[in-house]
Order: sequence, then C-alpha cells, then structure tokens
Amino acid sequence: MNQALPKPAEIHHEALRIAGERVYRDEVIEVTYPYTGEVIATVPKATLADVRRAYRIACDYRPTLTRYERYRILMRAGEIIASRLDEISRTITLESGLCRKDSLYEVGRASDVLLFAANQALVDDGQVFSCDLTHHGKSRKVYTLREPLQGAITAITPFNHPLNQVIHKVAPSIATNNRMVLKPSEKTPLSAFILADILYEAGLPPQMLSVITGDPREIADEMLTSADVDLVTFTGGVAIGKYIAGKAVYKRQILELGGNDPIIVMEDADVEEAATLAASGSYKNSGQRCTAIKRMLVHEAVADRFVELLVRKTEALKYGDPMDPHTDMGTVIDEAAAKQFESVVGEAIAGGAKLLYGNVRRGALYSPTVLDHVEPGMTVAKHETFGPVSPVIRFSSIEEAIRISNGTAYGLSSAVCTNRMDYITRFIRELNVGSVNVREVPGYRLELTPFGGIKDSGLGYKEGVLEAMKSFTNTKTYSLPW
Repeated sequence: MNQALPKPAEIHHEALRIAGERVYRDEVIEVTYPYTGEVIATVPKATLADVRRAYRIACDYRPTLTRYERYRILMRAGEIIASRLDEISRTITLESGLCRKDSLYEVGRASDVLLFAANQALVDDGQVFSCDLTHHGKSRKVYTLREPLQGAITAITPFNHPLNQVIHKVAPSIATNNRMVLKPSEKTPLSAFILADILYEAGLPPQMLSVITGDPREIADEMLTSADVDLVTFTGGVAIGKYIAGKAVYKRQILELGGNDPIIVMEDADVEEAATLAASGSYKNSGQRCTAIKRMLVHEAVADRFVELLVRKTEALKYGDPMDPHTDMGTVIDEAAAKQFESVVGEAIAGGAKLLYGNVRRGALYSPTVLDHVEPGMTVAKHETFGPVSPVIRFSSIEEAIRISNGTAYGLSSAVCTNRMDYITRFIRELNVGSVNVREVPGYRLELTPFGGIKDSGLGYKEGVLEAMKSFTNTKTYSLPW
C-alpha cells in the first residue's frame, strides 16, 4: 500500500481464503483507518456455508509434510515477510491506527515467531521410558510421539496485534502439521490475508489454512461447535472467552483473555529506570496490549519523584499521525474505545484522582494520560483499561503492594522494580499472575517461552510457540520388547 490514503475509487476489496481459493461475497464489512475514519478496504461477510466448507476441506485433508518441509515453509515465509517489511507495516498501520514504529516492530516479531516455529519443527518431541524400573517390570521400552489433531483448529484473534496475534497461532499449527480455520478481527483482517498468501507462496498446502471474515454473531457458533473442530484457540476479551468456554463443549480450549498488569516500584528502586519502564509499558502499541502496564503501584517514599519523571517522559512522547515515522504513539482502534478511556478517566478525577497530563481526545486519537492518587477500587484501576492511561496508586509496604496487585479479577503478568532479593522472592511467590518480570515491563518474553495467565486472564494453559505446539498435538505411546 502507498503511504497516501486510498481514495474511494482505490478501496481494496479482499476475498476469503478458503483453502487458498479466493471467495468474494456481495455483503462486505468495511475496514477503516482509525486516524481519519476513511474506508481503506472491504472484506466479505462469510456465510455459514463458507465456514462449513472450510472446515470440511480442512478435516478431510491429511498433511504429510516432513519436519524439514515444515521448516522450509516457515523459514521461506519469514524471508518473504522480511522482503515486504515496509508494505506489511503500512497495512498494519492503516487498519489499526498503530504508529509506524509499532507496526515495524510487530513485523519483526512475526519473523521471530516463524524462526522459532521452524526450528521447533525439526526437534524430535518423543520420549523413551524403560519398563524394568520396579520388581514387576518387564524388559520393554515405552515410546511417545506427537501427532497432529484429528480435526481442525479454530483460531480467533483480536485487533490489537493484527499480524502477531495471528502468527502466534498459525505458525505452531503449521509446525505440527495441523489444519486451521482462522477468523481475524473484522476490524483488522488485512494482515491475516497477507500472511495466508505469503504462506501459500512459501509452499504451504492451501488445505492447511483458511481465513474467514464475517459477523461473529452469524458464524462464531459454527466455529465453536462444528464436529470438524478439535481445538479452539482464542485471544480477546473475558466475556467472549467465557462464552467460548461454555459453548465449545468437549473441545480443547486455549483462552488468553487480557490482563490488568501492574508495575510495582519499591522504595529501593532505581526510580529513573522504573519511570522509563512505566512509560514504555503503558504507551507502546497505544496501550492496547494484554500485557501493557495498566496500574502503577509506587511506594510512597519515591512516589513524588516517580510521578515527576513519568510526567516528563509522557510529555516527551509525540502522538498523532500514525504514518509519520517520528510519531511514538498513534490512535486506539476506534473512537468508541477512545471515548471509553475518556469516561473512566473522568470518573477517576471526579472520585479524587489528580489528572497530571492528557485525557485529550480527537476521534480515535487519545493522548497518553497520567493520573496520580488513584484508589485501587476506581474503575480505571480495578478493571482493564485497554489504552494509554497511567494510573498511579501509592502504597506504604510490600504487603499492601501485593494485596493491591492481587485485588483484581486478572492474573496475567507483572513487573517489579527492586534490587532486594527478599522482595523479589516474595513477589514471585505471592503475586497471583502467570509471570513476574524483575526490572522489566510485564510483557517481556521470547516468542518461544510460555505465556499466559490465571483467573480472568485465562485457564492457565500457556501460549508461546513451544506450548502452543504441545497443545496442538496428541501424544501417542507405543511399547516394544527390549
């Protein structure tokens, strides 16, 4: 796509990818550029017949790709993505409003996912057990091997990382010789179509991946209940995740449902480092990440200095035109989301919180915002605020910090800023979260490492390339005389 916005005559009309075949429909969904509200593309509204056909094709196909062939497809896809870095980045920015710095970073992360998945495809994932370990044992050995699922995988992804959320599900599926039907967010579907075409070009049998777009109210239940589906992997909101959990009965479910992640700054912390991490963790990707810093818990002994530095770093951010290469933060996904942030911040101010910077909105553009003297029970801190808002909560002891941190329904990630080992060990033991990062943002991870949360952040099953590959396979055992 060109940097200039498409004119109405240049609106791009996308097609479904049903096992590689391009399918158009008369009814379409408009994709808009959040910064201006202009329509940049249309995508088809899939019918139930389209969805059923995609699953039937997937279920009837039995992949025979060797480990090396899977490795080569994934590596080749990474090479193609790298060669189209600028184009894909611009597409992500146009459909999501994320600034070019963020969309370029996202494309780089996608290449990492493909690299890790390709290498894991080469790893023999079997085990060997000797059977003569007890007095009634036998001279035999038990072996295990991992096989792809019998049915298809349903993947449903959100808007906030249009490429990376998709590739974290697609790449492990390919690495394990599975077949997937993917429904990206109808707000940001274009990156998913690009990825599918790249994978087909790289040699992926088309039957192994279909991309469906449509109204979730019309097609989602079929994607959850079809007899051709063995597993549902979903990233998104709690309400929808719990709906899936109740609807997709007797199917494996991997649900990543968001978070309310804190950064906890103790009295011995390097306050400059903590404020830098806080600003980065709060505003990157316009704050639209499940692992973004949503609450800043700061010891009262260093809170004044921390807040001063945080405001200074927030003021230094350039937000606005997502296509400007110097912009640090673009829009949120749409005007409705921006209005919601404005509302919860206003509610906090009415309740006694102090607005130190921001709370300025123009359409879907919402400024980075700093609030001080926030109470833990305020909506802006109690619930997930999926945007660039930094609520500062002051505390006086580690016990209070742990209590506040654990005092929400979520349990995804956390960051702690301290150099005291006694504090670190307590946080690791006592924070009810899936991960604890010391002197780093909550979202830090490798694309290979386990990722996921507990409570309303998910069922405890992990994502990340390695864990996804385990989840996407059945373990078979067999034994032989030895």
